Parts: sequence; C-alpha cells; structure tokens
Amino acid sequence: MGELKEKMQRKMELNNLSHRTIQIYLYHMKKFVGHYGKSPELLGKEEIEEYLHSLFRQKASTSGLVQAYSALKYFYSNILERTWVLETIPRPNAEKKLPVVLSLTEVRTLLECVGNYKHQTVLMLIYSGGLRLQEGLHLKIKDIDSDRMQIRVERGKGKKDRYTLLSLIMLKRLREYYRSYKPKYWLFPGREEKPICSSTIQKVFQKAKKKLGLPNQPPYTHCGIVSLLTF
Repeated sequence: MGELKEKMQRKMELNNLSHRTIQIYLYHMKKFVGHYGKSPELLGKEEIEEYLHSLFRQKASTSGLVQAYSALKYFYSNILERTWVLETIPRPNAEKKLPVVLSLTEVRTLLECVGNYKHQTVLMLIYSGGLRLQEGLHLKIKDIDSDRMQIRVERGKGKKDRYTLLSLIMLKRLREYYRSYKPKYWLFPGREEKPICSSTIQKVFQKAKKKLGLPNQPPYTHCGIVSLLTF
C-alpha cells in the first residue's frame, strides 16, 4: 500500500488506537490488497463484499471476519473518506459464548502442570489479580505496591489506569520470584529488554490445559484464569 499504509498508520496513531488494533488493521488491509493485487483506491463495494464472502467460504473465524470488516471500514471511511462504501455491507455478528468456569481445584492443578517457575508466577498473578494477559505481562516492578497491597495496571481495557488487589500469598511468591530472577524494569522480562511474549504464555497455558484434559475453547473466567486469552 506504500503511502496509503503510512497514512493509515499515522491516522490510527493520532486516533490513539491500541498498538494491537493497529497491527490487526494493517494485517487485514495487506491481505485485502494481496487478494486483488491492486491498490485499494481502485477497489470498491463489490470487491469488498466479494472478499469478505471469500473469507466466509474459507471458514474464517467470526472474530477474523469482524476484524477484516472493521479494518476495511476504517480505511475507506478515514483514509479515502468514502464512508458510503460499506454502508450496505452487513457487519458480521460476533459470536457469544458462555465462559468456561474452572473450579479452584482445577486452577490449582492447572498451575501445578506448569513446570517453569517464571511462567507459573505469571499465570498465578493473572489469576489472583483478575488481570488480562497483556495487563499482566506489561507490569513493571514499580507497579507492585506492597505497602497498600495493590497492583497498579496502566492503560488497561479502554486505556484506563486502575488498581487491583495483591494478596499476601502472591506477594510472598513475587518476592521469591524477584530473588531468583532479579528483574530490573519489567516484572516479567523477555528478550531484548521487552516484556515476555504473550504467545509464550498462551502456549504454556494451552499445554497445561491439554495435560489436564480441559476443554480447548476460550474464554475462561473466574474462578479460572481470568481473561487469559483476552487482549
């Protein structure tokens, strides 16, 4: 897309969209352009409708269809200023699934299936603090307030800061973890001084579920690993 890609990214950043949303929108626009091999300026309603239907025929997930639609709508409405292009194309309805609720015993057993001490600590903190995956992985050492027994979550859902409770058991665990790993800035650092990769923790979680024989479909909720697969 060249200049259009740069313009779209700049516009999304100015609109204060999350980093992940920007990545997802650019990814779907790249797929759309690749599907036709033409500039999106040369494509319109019929091509968009045909493309979305092709994703449906390929049995794309509902969330994938919604993301593709949203990316195209943002591009044509905000970059090309053709708000009318998607007016008559229906937006895919998101699926509504009841959450899988784990018992405390299942949670304890699941955590015991995780052999890596650091990964186990990440999952424990996400569960005990009721955190989303990205919230837990982007915690800094200074976000743990042992005096007030609170965890500060910066730019959580809706880009809002909030506090959640820190239990005595979790505080003890974090102190043991700190003595062992000695993190400097991020509480759970990964490579190149960045937070540990979300896919790493997701794979660990999936492996533990499989070992325990738990159902594979998300979402899991309290009592369970709270919003672990929610970004």
